Amino acid sequence: MNEVTRSTAFWRSFPIFEGFNKETIGDIATIASYRKWKAGTVLFQRGDEGTYLIVVISGRIKISLLTPQGKELTLRHLEAGSIFGELAILDGQPRSADATAMIATEGYVISKRDFLEVLTRNVQSYQAIIHYLCTKLRETTEQLETIALYDLDSRVARFFLATLRNIHGNELPESANLQLALSQTEIASIVGASRPKINRSILALEEAGAIRRTDGIIFCHIGRLLSVAEPEDE
Repeated sequence: MNEVTRSTAFWRSFPIFEGFNKETIGDIATIASYRKWKAGTVLFQRGDEGTYLIVVISGRIKISLLTPQGKELTLRHLEAGSIFGELAILDGQPRSADATAMIATEGYVISKRDFLEVLTRNVQSYQAIIHYLCTKLRETTEQLETIALYDLDSRVARFFLATLRNIHGNELPESANLQLALSQTEIASIVGASRPKINRSILALEEAGAIRRTDGIIFCHIGRLLSVAEPEDE
C-alpha cells in the first residue's frame, strides 16, 4: 500500500470524508494542520465562533456543557477516529458546547475557510456532506426513540452502552470500567426522568449484575447491559 493510498484510507475512516473522491481527499490532507494538546487544554467553548473542525488521532476529548446550576454536564468523550466542530463550520452558528482535552491528545485542525474552499472546488462532495448530516440526524432520532419507546431501565442501560461506545468504539469488550463525571441528576436530564427514578434503575441494573459500583468506578458487564437495553418481547 503506497503513501497516497494510506492517506486516502485514513481520511475516509472519518464519516464526514467517507464519500469524498481521491482528489478531494488529497485537498483535505493538504489543508490539515497537525496539532498536539496537553491534558486540560480547552480547545473551544460554547458560544465561540466556529472557525475550524478537528479530527482526533489519539487521546481523548470531553464535550460538555455547564448547567444553569453551574455544574458540568458531560455529553460524550471522543477518542481516535472521532471528528468534532464540523457543525459550526457547516451552519455558521456558534459552538454549542465546550471541548477539553482530557489527556494528551493529537489530531488535525482544518480551518473553516480552507474546508469550504475545498467543497467549492469539488462540488460533488456536497452530496457526501448531505449523507453525513442525514446520518447524524438519524442518530438523534434514535436517541429520541430511546426516550420515547423504552422503559427507564432500558434507557439507562442504553445510556451506559452509548457512553462506552464513545470510548471503545462499536466493538465493545465483554466487560469495561466506566468513570462518569455525571451526577444522577444530570443522567436524569439526558434520559428524561427524575433523579429518584434514575437511582432505582441503577440499583436494578446492579441487582441484574449488569453493573457494579466501586469507589466511583462503574464495572459494566456488556452482555447483561445489552439484555436490559434490548429486552425480548414477552
